[in-house]
Amino acid sequence: MKKSNHPAGTVHRTAVDSQVLRGALLGDPTNRTVDVYVPARSDDAGLPLLVDLVGFTAGGPAHTNWSAFRENVPERLDRLIGEGLMPPVVVAFPDCFTRLGGNQYVNSASMGRWADFLIGEMLPAVEGAFGCGGAGRRGVFGKSSGGYGAIVHALDHADVWAAAACHSGDMAFELCYLPDMPDVLRALAKADGSIEAWWTKFEAAPKPSDGAMKVVNILAMAASYDPDPAQFLGLRLPVTTDTCEIIAERWANWLAHDPVVKLQTRAESLRGLKALYIDCGVADQFNLVYGARRFTRRLKELAIAHRYEEFDDNHTAVDYRMDQSLPFLAKALAD
Repeated sequence: MKKSNHPAGTVHRTAVDSQVLRGALLGDPTNRTVDVYVPARSDDAGLPLLVDLVGFTAGGPAHTNWSAFRENVPERLDRLIGEGLMPPVVVAFPDCFTRLGGNQYVNSASMGRWADFLIGEMLPAVEGAFGCGGAGRRGVFGKSSGGYGAIVHALDHADVWAAAACHSGDMAFELCYLPDMPDVLRALAKADGSIEAWWTKFEAAPKPSDGAMKVVNILAMAASYDPDPAQFLGLRLPVTTDTCEIIAERWANWLAHDPVVKLQTRAESLRGLKALYIDCGVADQFNLVYGARRFTRRLKELAIAHRYEEFDDNHTAVDYRMDQSLPFLAKALAD
């Protein structure tokens, strides 16, 4: 793809020394990088702020890095703003990478208090330094785990966020997570069923073995949704290790975080959003389109305003969908 010749915004690299992330079982660094995009030739004070929550195995700066053949997110913003397709906005890219490979952007004794970090520490730091955002002028967006984070923040923290976009976000947990459990158990069996032994070998290996990232993903979800501080890194699975049967009380903890389930009690919090965008590829290999359909069907039943789109693609390399979501959010926040 030819990259645009529009005036380039500036990416400022900043950092937030977190207090709320201290004490998490993973022991991750608490000084977190936050890249901040400021559009070109913008003398306006009080621009809206968008926060980019990246997908699993990435950190915010991955979206500001140079990208072969395709635009990175700042280049995409330069083009969309330069062509008049969206009003200027400031965009923050917080690094929320963890030892377990990523983040679901919720509070967890194992992973850390990531929701508190984003809302209570990162937002004030960025808004104070760049004079942007504020009440009614903040939006959050992301894809995959980042899409999950965006929709959960909209559900749980509607007093903070005024707009949200969820690209291919984790929903309908029985469809996107449970199918991986047998493969995870087979992998752990090679380490005598020990999560600690498997993880120690994984971290020591020169590169991930085939199928290892499926295990890492499920362990990260377990740390996010159902941590047990008494276990190694707080990790336990929601299924029995011998027969792969669901452990009801543990699986209930996972489901409490499922946006489709959470919508049953938190739907009204979405009514006040200025913009809510959801999309998913019809060939999504993690079955997320079915969760998106369930979620948006309920939104329709409740007459909650939103924009939902399906597109002819799978889960991979779909950042081009930001051409739809970012103008939608920015226009709503600029009004």
